[in-house]
Amino acid sequence: MEKKIKVTLVKSLIGRLENQKANAAALGLKKIGDSNILPDTDCTRGMIRKISHMVKVEEA
Repeated sequence: MEKKIKVTLVKSLIGRLENQKANAAALGLKKIGDSNILPDTDCTRGMIRKISHMVKVEEA
């Protein structure tokens, strides 16, 4: 079975760089408190790494 991770946006997107906003949108996060369960792949981990200061990551 494929590993999954739960990503939650905990900091606001206001005043952030465009690429950080785009990464949050690609992960399905639009506003504070939004969560999404995603496959644990290198691509997903790379996007999370770019906005690691704004999200909380846990095993799903």
